[in-house]
Amino acid sequence: MTIYDITIVGAGPAGMFAAFYAGMRNAKTKIIDTLPQLGGQLSTLYPEKYIYDIPGYPKIKAGDLVQKLENQLTTFNQRYCLEEQVLKIERQEDGIIELTTNKRTHYSRAVILALGNGSFQPRKLTVPQAENFENYGIDYYVPDLMKYAGKKVAIAGGGDSAIDWALMLAPIAAEVSLIHRRSEFRAHEHSVNQLKHSSVNIMTPYIIKEVAGDRMLEEIYLQAPKSDETVRLAVDYLIVNYGFSSSLNLKDWGITSSRQGIPVRSDMRSSLEGVYACGDITLYDGKVKLIATGFGEAPTAVNNALHYINPKNRTQPAHSTSLFHE
Repeated sequence: MTIYDITIVGAGPAGMFAAFYAGMRNAKTKIIDTLPQLGGQLSTLYPEKYIYDIPGYPKIKAGDLVQKLENQLTTFNQRYCLEEQVLKIERQEDGIIELTTNKRTHYSRAVILALGNGSFQPRKLTVPQAENFENYGIDYYVPDLMKYAGKKVAIAGGGDSAIDWALMLAPIAAEVSLIHRRSEFRAHEHSVNQLKHSSVNIMTPYIIKEVAGDRMLEEIYLQAPKSDETVRLAVDYLIVNYGFSSSLNLKDWGITSSRQGIPVRSDMRSSLEGVYACGDITLYDGKVKLIATGFGEAPTAVNNALHYINPKNRTQPAHSTSLFHE
């Protein structure tokens, strides 16, 4: 059997950077992820969406960030095991960690969990006939902005993502309407201010009561809360952005966890010896869930995992300019 130094579970941005950094430390590294591509939610949910809190980039599309991380990974010969779900993690008597997936068994001296928020599903529109229009006018993901060029688009939701999509589609679509059940939005003040000064048709407070069309979605009916007032809105597409429900399902992993994530110490160590974590999955006092935070936690997890494997490995290695010349 082949034993890796570090196996990283999760190929989102934190997991990808952890794999790159592990390569810098000459660790034999493997990545396992349930999705068919690298990038996690960035690739699956919003590759066309801009991210504004990555150091060094005033803004960068999520898909472009994933591509840059993937290019960075090509520096080293890392192994990817995609479309593979980890079912169980067990530490053997000899200290080797056994990871059982739906396809095979992996062996590693240390493990880093970069699971993000776990597996995710969109919260769907629960009105009659909505299911019939999925992929026929009702969308929960936006993989390609140009799909909506010249179309009448409605967006349902009141958070940051809904407003971001509205602002990004405003110069592309024929018209954009943003529907929210409350009068106030739950988003960054700057984004809300941009929205108010944009061409987006703000429809608040309204809820979607009915969807209709002949095979393809053609119209939606809105109702004001505590009112009999009904508004008909002709649309080509409805993008539902009610957020996502996530599931971690770590019960067979032998690791202390909660619905919010995995508690870790300052060295990113979990409750199971040899298993570390980084990214949104981690829990500790003062934790801030940002991609940038995960980038900072990744080297901490890698360095301490390598020190666990061999105490002679330094937890504070040389700077990267030296590492590439050692």
